Amino acid sequence: MFPQRLDSTVAYQIAKAMMDGFNRHYRLFRTESARAKHRFETCDWHGQQRAQRERIEFYDLRVRECSRRLEREFKAGEQAMDIWQQIKLHYIGLLVNHHQPELAETFFNSVTTKILHRSYFQNDFIFVRPAVSTEYIENGEPESRPTYRPYYPIRETMGDALVRMVNDFDLRAQFDDLAGDVDLVVASMLERLGDATLRANFQVQVLTGLFFRNKGCYIVGKLINGFNEFPFALPVLYGPSGKLVIDAALFGEDDLLMLFSFARAYFMVDMEIPSAYVQYLRSMMPRKPRNEIYNALGLAKQGKTLFYRDFLHHLRHSSDKFRIAPGIKGMVMLVFDLPSFPYVFKVIKDYYPPQKDTTREQIKGKYLLVKQHDRVGRMADTLEYSGVGFPRSRFSDELIAEIEKFAPSQLEIVDQDGDGELEVIIKHVYIERRMIPLNIYLQEAFDAGGANPNDISPAAAKAREQIERGVVEYGNAIKDLVAANIFPGDMLWKNFGITRNGKVVFYDYDEIEYITDCNFRKVPEPRNEEEEMSGEVWYSVGPKDVFPETFGPFLLGNPAVRQIFMKHHADLLEAAFWQAHKDRVQAGHVFDVFPYDQDKRFHRERIE
Repeated sequence: MFPQRLDSTVAYQIAKAMMDGFNRHYRLFRTESARAKHRFETCDWHGQQRAQRERIEFYDLRVRECSRRLEREFKAGEQAMDIWQQIKLHYIGLLVNHHQPELAETFFNSVTTKILHRSYFQNDFIFVRPAVSTEYIENGEPESRPTYRPYYPIRETMGDALVRMVNDFDLRAQFDDLAGDVDLVVASMLERLGDATLRANFQVQVLTGLFFRNKGCYIVGKLINGFNEFPFALPVLYGPSGKLVIDAALFGEDDLLMLFSFARAYFMVDMEIPSAYVQYLRSMMPRKPRNEIYNALGLAKQGKTLFYRDFLHHLRHSSDKFRIAPGIKGMVMLVFDLPSFPYVFKVIKDYYPPQKDTTREQIKGKYLLVKQHDRVGRMADTLEYSGVGFPRSRFSDELIAEIEKFAPSQLEIVDQDGDGELEVIIKHVYIERRMIPLNIYLQEAFDAGGANPNDISPAAAKAREQIERGVVEYGNAIKDLVAANIFPGDMLWKNFGITRNGKVVFYDYDEIEYITDCNFRKVPEPRNEEEEMSGEVWYSVGPKDVFPETFGPFLLGNPAVRQIFMKHHADLLEAAFWQAHKDRVQAGHVFDVFPYDQDKRFHRERIE
């Protein structure tokens, strides 16, 4: 019996060390998130961007740190499998009354899979599904703050209640005209309520953590009146006077979905109980998957865990097959999808054509750059996985042949369980939200008569609106990327997609560069007739040289597209536009990029 007690002691010590590793991680994560308030108050925008990048790396650093400790102190990789089963049971015991149990389970999975060989970490040794409920977790500390605060005004006291609500966040910066801004917010709220009687339960609720991103700070909550709920967010920014202003009042699920979009950088929020924030935000955005809400809050590893659970659930309840994704095939990425599942899977090819002077590691570096950068609503977030298993029976033969041809190093087909059921293992894959490629979106409009100005049918008129919306949004997307110091590189229509709310988002990252690393040039005047008539480039071109006026022939071959583009975005074909933005970024300017439409702003002129 003594060896069994000894084994149990070792198992508990390993479980306790893993829990210590997670607690250290979340303490550092939360501290960095809480510091966002001070950086906002002191207008330390470069510090905010730096912290955003660095916080993303916290998780992997702590996993490696914990794994090394377990190997050094306990030879964890050499422990018997029955010890690992005990470790998991002890760890579950440590999760009782924990405030972040779901995150701690994911941390356990990360450390365990780093230590054990893939053939060992089956369902018995990791948390395939949650072992501890996150419902109704409460912080019992007397000095702790609740997840949200309620205010109970009547119509006549709405203004006073909202002023008190804003002041309760204790922002150490002065407002330009808080009472005036609150009057505008109250008017917007009363407009939403209409003539409805304020019921006995009428209240304004706000999450107690402020949401910080880029140069903005957001108060997030909802109005509750009877059986109706009205989600809202109030963006707080600095005006030209150097004082704070409430810039808008965003209402409803659609506005909130734009604010929490997968194409935007992660928020910094100080949260004691993140699952309570996720539950509250999900009540405001029921169409948004929980994994994307965790991602938006900076808890990307938990987002990956939930995404994979949702994916396995979908596989069990569907029968269609993975296929080569529709559209123009990429030169660097092999893309496949499952028609019934709203995501695409992207695998880096083993071979690239000569014009793509790149490597696998460089491409992975570009995707990491996007992960760490402020995506300003114009670059899709990606989930990165290694060693993902799929049932072979769900793959079309054409798709398997495509992977064997272009990415053989990334493919393995095995009988993992020895039961005759083959499994496709993809060694490295990026997964991102499926969008309608912009070239297909425009082609559909052309096919519906949108390119024919003489067609006066309703269908053709609608198609022309679709073309204009797509082209204008395409230019807006590029300008937002420029403001974020990003040059897309390959600007072809096929590399952009349309989201469900009509926004254009970029998703091909293998050629992106920082604007500040590019050299924007005007095409030199030809020195003689021979150069003028030459079909070849007769002037010198450096590796980072960009000639914006040459974009036109590649992008604007369709007359209808060209007319719209030149009306709204002709400046994108001028080197001076790009160089001016480069100069401002190099001078330290951080641009405002708003996650809401300009017409929603209360005082646009105050922040122009």
